[in-house]
Amino acid sequence: MPADNPTKAKKAFPLRLDPALHAAIERAAAGDFRSVNAEVEVLLREALERRGVKVGVSDKPKRGRPVLKEE
Repeated sequence: MPADNPTKAKKAFPLRLDPALHAAIERAAAGDFRSVNAEVEVLLREALERRGVKVGVSDKPKRGRPVLKEE
């Protein structure tokens, strides 16, 4: 998680893809009921795993109202 914005859970960056590749990812994502972004993330994790690269899962920010602290 970036130190300058601790509430942002994912790193955003521009990605340029060949239109045919994007269309193939869209089809795969639809078949798995995922967004294109989620499908790209799954594909990257699978590819890294096949290469023997370990990728941890970052902590997700908690959702909902914060717990009230009793004083």
